[in-house]
Amino acid sequence: MTDFAKELTVAVELARKAGAAVMEVYATEFSVTYKGKNDPVTEADKRGNDLIVHGLEQAFPDDIIVAEESEKPDDTQTGTRVWYVDPLDGTKEFIAKNGEFSVMIGLAVNGQAKLGVVYRPDEDRLYAGVVDQEAWMEVKGERTRLVVTSPEPSASITLTVSRSHRNPLLEKIGQDIGVGKEIPSGSVGLKIGLIARGLADVYLEPGPYTKLWDACGPEAILRAAGGHFTNVFGEQLVYDLTQLKNTHGLVATNGVFHKKVIQALEPVARELGLAPQVG
Repeated sequence: MTDFAKELTVAVELARKAGAAVMEVYATEFSVTYKGKNDPVTEADKRGNDLIVHGLEQAFPDDIIVAEESEKPDDTQTGTRVWYVDPLDGTKEFIAKNGEFSVMIGLAVNGQAKLGVVYRPDEDRLYAGVVDQEAWMEVKGERTRLVVTSPEPSASITLTVSRSHRNPLLEKIGQDIGVGKEIPSGSVGLKIGLIARGLADVYLEPGPYTKLWDACGPEAILRAAGGHFTNVFGEQLVYDLTQLKNTHGLVATNGVFHKKVIQALEPVARELGLAPQVG
């Protein structure tokens, strides 16, 4: 049994260091290249990636590391501990210079998210959590515990949505679940932070447009704060090197509305040709 104190300390330190490196690039007239269609990358992504990966390798040499800007490890590798790193989640927001980007580090143990750190460097806002322990937020040195709110099930829902690539299916889903307010935000991690702080109730991405490094850190934080984080069928995510895409989407809530959202997603899942996982 471990309390993951060392892992959390290292992840927090690396997220802050990577955030500082990212902000150095942010202050310049940086160039943008593309890894694929609609998939930009900057020097900040690469600097943050290298810094975090090197730090994790030094601290935990036996662990596997999966980072967005690194070559992917052989999916036949075995290990109970895998780090998932997104050195700059919200690259489009970084390019737009609106501040809504973050550094994300997550640790999965035996295929389940266990620890997460999300850092928004422009605000010096850091979220951290260890599942079955606690979650907290630190802003400019002041730390507060994170616990999701529990509104009445009949209350209108506040949905946090992507600022740069909003899924068109959200319009109908929002009507079905009773969304009364939307909060646009960049970065999956920052959206999850809004739920953990009680400023939003639900985040969802029904399509296969995110990767495991988008999910691991945020999931650990939200679950540590008492929220729920699953795929569109309400199934727990499995962090498996053989499939880095979240092919069955993401649903994150404060817990109160989770069942309602999953039920509303049933026809959407059928439309997308999805089926529950087997086994």
